[in-house]
Amino acid sequence: MAAPPDCSLIATDLDGTLLRGDDTLSDRSLAALALAARAGARHLVVTGRPAPRVRPLLDDLGATGLAVCGQGAQVYDAGADRLLWSVTLDRELAETALGKIEAEVGELYAAVDQDGVDGLTLIEPGYLMPHPTLPAVRVERRDDLWVRPISKVLLRHPHLTDDELAATARSAVGSLATVTMSGPGTVELQPCGVTKATGLALAAEHLGLEPGRTVAFGDMPNDIPMFDWAAHGVAMANAHPELKAVADEVTTSNEDDGVAVVLERLFGGVEPYVPPHVLPRPRSGRVPR
Repeated sequence: MAAPPDCSLIATDLDGTLLRGDDTLSDRSLAALALAARAGARHLVVTGRPAPRVRPLLDDLGATGLAVCGQGAQVYDAGADRLLWSVTLDRELAETALGKIEAEVGELYAAVDQDGVDGLTLIEPGYLMPHPTLPAVRVERRDDLWVRPISKVLLRHPHLTDDELAATARSAVGSLATVTMSGPGTVELQPCGVTKATGLALAAEHLGLEPGRTVAFGDMPNDIPMFDWAAHGVAMANAHPELKAVADEVTTSNEDDGVAVVLERLFGGVEPYVPPHVLPRPRSGRVPR
């Protein structure tokens, strides 16, 4: 099923989607986004990274508009370097949620993203950053994680897989928090009800844009709400099976410029050969909008 030809909003995840594995943007991806911009489409980054960790990438994109950060907990204005909207995770609830999960799975290692445009990523002893290029500050005790308001908690377990940890966490925390899986080694707790879709909807409303003219790109289960909100969801070839199962289309991998492949088709670029296993395919039971 082809994406809407009158697409006016492009929503892209970063890690595993628009970015290559070394955290860089390819020249082809930049050119494809420029092609879409010349056609009048807006591009919104929609990422799990907090605003302070997104700023350098927005600079690379030449972006001065909005970005959705922190799994939807922040709408960031890059030009003004300020948050238009943010919601924090209650720290007492976060501690309670951690305790409930540890009661089920044993000791966890935790980190937090602090709220604000100058917020730090704090990691407790034993926690390993899934992206070693991202800056983090190691603290001595878990209590030190709660010194300032936070947007989310990041979890790792020494033995469980991400899928196992996420499933147990959802069962354990109930309505205390939203549990997401946003990448290898990245299971997160965020404010209840907050998803990429809630942040994207706020940013789109601010820009006067509609879900019916939105194409979204992603690679992990945390992108499912964004796909549900958008008219057309495109999963990367390297995407988690849960996301591929609900995608309207599967493109090539992030290493093979999968976002650019689709944008070139939509906005008049030369469409390269796409291997048969990643050709567009319909989503069962979904009616195109």
